[in-house]
Amino acid sequence: GESMEAGKMPEGEKTRQWKQEEEQQQKEEEQEGLIEFYGSYQELFQFFCSNTTIHGAIRLVCSKKNKMKTAFWSVLFFLTFGLMYWQFGILYREYFSYPVNLNLNLSSDRLIFPAVTLCTLNPYRYSAIRKKLDELDQITHQTLLDLYDYNMSLARSDWSSQSTGKRSSRSLLHQVQRHPLRRQKRDNLVNLPENSPSVDKNDWKIGFVLCSENNKDCFHQAYSSGVDAVREWYSFHYINILAQVPDAKALDESDFENFIYACRFNEATCDKANYTHFHHPLYGNCYTFNDNSSSLWTSSLPGINNGLSLVVRTEQNDFIPLLSTVTGARVMVHDQNEPAFMDDGGFNVRPGIETSISMRKEMTVRLGGSYSDCTEDGSDVPVQNLYSSRYTEQVCIRSCFQLNMVDRCGCAYYFYPLPTGAEYCDYTKHVAWGYCYYKLLAEFKADVLGCFHKCRKPCKMTEYRLSAGYSHWPSAVSEDWVFYMLSQQNKYNITSKRNGVAKVNIFFEQWNYKTNGESPAFTVVTLLSQLGNQWSLWFGSSVLSVMELAELVLDFIAITFILAFRWFRSRKQLSPPGPPPNNHDNTAFQDDVPALGAPHRFTVEAVVTTLPSYNSLEPRGQSKDGEVGHE
Repeated sequence: GESMEAGKMPEGEKTRQWKQEEEQQQKEEEQEGLIEFYGSYQELFQFFCSNTTIHGAIRLVCSKKNKMKTAFWSVLFFLTFGLMYWQFGILYREYFSYPVNLNLNLSSDRLIFPAVTLCTLNPYRYSAIRKKLDELDQITHQTLLDLYDYNMSLARSDWSSQSTGKRSSRSLLHQVQRHPLRRQKRDNLVNLPENSPSVDKNDWKIGFVLCSENNKDCFHQAYSSGVDAVREWYSFHYINILAQVPDAKALDESDFENFIYACRFNEATCDKANYTHFHHPLYGNCYTFNDNSSSLWTSSLPGINNGLSLVVRTEQNDFIPLLSTVTGARVMVHDQNEPAFMDDGGFNVRPGIETSISMRKEMTVRLGGSYSDCTEDGSDVPVQNLYSSRYTEQVCIRSCFQLNMVDRCGCAYYFYPLPTGAEYCDYTKHVAWGYCYYKLLAEFKADVLGCFHKCRKPCKMTEYRLSAGYSHWPSAVSEDWVFYMLSQQNKYNITSKRNGVAKVNIFFEQWNYKTNGESPAFTVVTLLSQLGNQWSLWFGSSVLSVMELAELVLDFIAITFILAFRWFRSRKQLSPPGPPPNNHDNTAFQDDVPALGAPHRFTVEAVVTTLPSYNSLEPRGQSKDGEVGHE
């Protein structure tokens, strides 16, 4: 019995030694696992689902023995995952659309009074062009007599006694005959003979024809209203007469005292330092008040007594009735360093009426860059600013049209500033400029020229909201002494008391102004907050859970590369060997065959199952050695 126990002791020691070596090998493998990746995708996902903090992922592992539950939770997990990223896409789309919030601020402070432009509303017969205007009136008189049997009374000067009148009349008459005023049928253009039968006037409309330089193509400018047609036709010839004046200063004939009887701001009288003068082709003499940036008016209190008050003359004398068919004056309120576009923002003042205009100032501040297509100062707009003022959208649009006019027609339109090196259109020099202008104007209105697309809104704008009230002035009981005092003051005898004068009051309605500003509605902080809300809603996890998901993706990519590399290396090892060795030489074969007594080692590339250690095969190896020795 003792001999048998003594024989068993070495076996127990060997077993104990084998267990110790196996535990040591497991510790070494655990240490190596710090830098090793998973052996398969199954192990990766099993470890992720068992240890992640994302809700629902653990059910994919816990229910792996129940295939129905595994399929259900898999579909639910990936569906939730897809819905969450769908919401992420919506959030990203909203963020990159750059929405803005509108901020409204009310501020109370002393307000800078805006610039006010006042025009006579009627072009004046300047001495430099008086003779040619009389000639044009004579031709128009004959034209209206032929077309409508209307005998227009003319306020002629001494046109018939001018020595050069006949020669000038022939030159002007030649141009008028080239662009005559004609009657048209509603559908087709028809030149009426002199002795045409009477027809229904509703079947006709009037217009004029503008042809190209070679007369191969003609532009029919027709109007359903005879008044509009006559005014447009007369204005076309009038512009050509103005363009023939070599010096524009010859038209600078200010008549301030005979137009503005009284001027007062904040109970103080205005003087010449408070206004500037310019000439408008259709509105005549214009005066801009408070346009001097060195001494601007400020309004400390609202109300009619703390603004601008003007008494203006509206009686017409020596004007051009074919250009303007209204009586009164035209007023426009605008910001300093901005041109007065009377056609866009102006309004008329009625004669015999006191017009009280209350103002409310509004400022608009837009976000530039990606939030809106606005410009700070117009330097990034591909249109040259032809005005001596700061950038505005209307300045850009008119400059764009004028530049296209010079490029296409070879001359500049008289209503807009003159570009460098160009000259104003005149049919004595540019025969077909009218044809080119009306063609270009049609393209401009249809935005074929792209001016409305090129010209962007400024990021900072100042506007004035106006509201007007009217009352008769002077009243019936006071008009006698009022007209008497005005006549004595200005040495002018008013012949028409009803249409002789008008009064204008312009003032601030309240002592505050509104600022409309913009702020980003979706910032980076807002985006992260919304993304976190969606993540918590669908998975109930945190930022660390996102890192776990990122780790899963990185491990998946790493395992893919490792398995691909091992597959490529195994294919390389399984490639066919070289030529077989010589049959008589067994040295190579003997070298390749391992000893029978040595333990066998196996290399499994994609299998991570732990193999027994080398020493664990020792008892089996000894028996083999014994068998070999026995043989």
